[in-house]
Amino acid sequence: MTRQTAEDEKQARLAAALRENLKRRKAQARARRSQEAQTREPAAPAQAESSRT
Repeated sequence: MTRQTAEDEKQARLAAALRENLKRRKAQARARRSQEAQTREPAAPAQAESSRT
């Protein structure tokens, strides 16, 4: 294996790891937003009514 090939493989592994990390972080963020939306739903009408008065 030449040095250039080894460097290319290293770069490819790094790029793949970064893509997987990004996918995982996006999935975690979506899950957090979903949880926050679910916990806010019951409180939202009460807040809307109290702000009208």
